[in-house]
Parts: sequence; structure tokens; C-alpha cells
Amino acid sequence: MIIAALTGSIAMGKSETAKMFAARGIPVFDSDAAVHALYSEGGEAVEVIRSIAPSAVENGRVDRQKLSVLVQQRPSLLKDIEAVVHPLVKARQKEFLSDARAAGAGLAVLDIPLLFETGRQADVDVVLVVSAGPELQRMRALARPGMTPEKLELILSRQIPDADKRARADYVIDTSRSLADTAHAVDQIIADLKARAETGS
Repeated sequence: MIIAALTGSIAMGKSETAKMFAARGIPVFDSDAAVHALYSEGGEAVEVIRSIAPSAVENGRVDRQKLSVLVQQRPSLLKDIEAVVHPLVKARQKEFLSDARAAGAGLAVLDIPLLFETGRQADVDVVLVVSAGPELQRMRALARPGMTPEKLELILSRQIPDADKRARADYVIDTSRSLADTAHAVDQIIADLKARAETGS
């Protein structure tokens, strides 16, 4: 089974692209959804987050908006959070891949937003990077609820530049054009990777 990582900087269209892979029957692991589950009531990360950022926990769950504000106020907090959350997400990814193999999947996709930033590219066979121009990226990002220019700059400062990600990708998916164009690129990648899986190359 080929393991592909889908990554890209904020507002590049990664979530929409991941949906396209899933719609074509490819198993896709959603890291953001996994974090949401960990932060929800009864989630494994709740009590640990409470110990390092008590004001971010309300009604037995982590309020991601409040946690984001705390990180903006105290950037060093991010490393403490990642030290808790990343291993938990990675464990769920392993379970997901085991299930995909058992189901006979020839290709599985891990949606990993901070792939290069966390050094996870060594864990996968293929890297898919979603990309768009900086002006479109900024426009998309600032259209999100709660996003401000200051918050966007903070997020971008923690991410490897898009040009570097594209240079390290096996495939670049340009999301600056239409959804149909992106879907066509996804179809081509799936066909190529399936062919590689069949030939063992």
C-alpha cells in the first residue's frame, strides 16, 4: 500500500482536495478531525491541556479559539501543546493505516497540515502539496471566521514557505483555478499512484 501525505500551508485548499480523494474511494485520515476528537468532551487531550492551559478548557472540552488566543499571547505554549497532541494523532494514524491495509487499499492518504514542520515526510512514500498564489491564499484565509491579519502572520511565521514545500513535493496540486481543474489533478495522481502500487515501483 502506498502511503501519501497531503499537506500545504493555510488556506491553500487542502481540506477541499482531501474531500476529493475521499469521494473517489481513497481512505483519507483527517488530522484536524482527530484533534477535534481529542479536544472534545472525554477526549484524551483534555486533561493534559487543562494542566498547561486551564482557561482553555470549558465544560469538559478544549475551546480551540481560546487556546489559539493563549498561544498568540504566549507562543512558547505551542510546543507544550504539540508535545501532547502530535503523539496522540500519530497513534490514530497508525490505526487508520492498519485498517486501510486490512481492507486491501492500494493507496491511503494522510492529511497532515504540518508535515515538513514536524519532520513527518520520512513516514510516507509520497508527498502531495496543495498550492496557490499568495494573494489568493491571503484572501481565502482572511475570509475565515475569527481570522485577522495579525493571526494570519503568526500562523504563516510557523509554517515552511510554500515555495519550499513545492520544491520538496512529489506532486503539486494547483488549487488556484477551478474545482474541476483540481479534481482532474487528483484523478491523475490517483491513477499514477495506483499504477505504481501495481508495478511495485
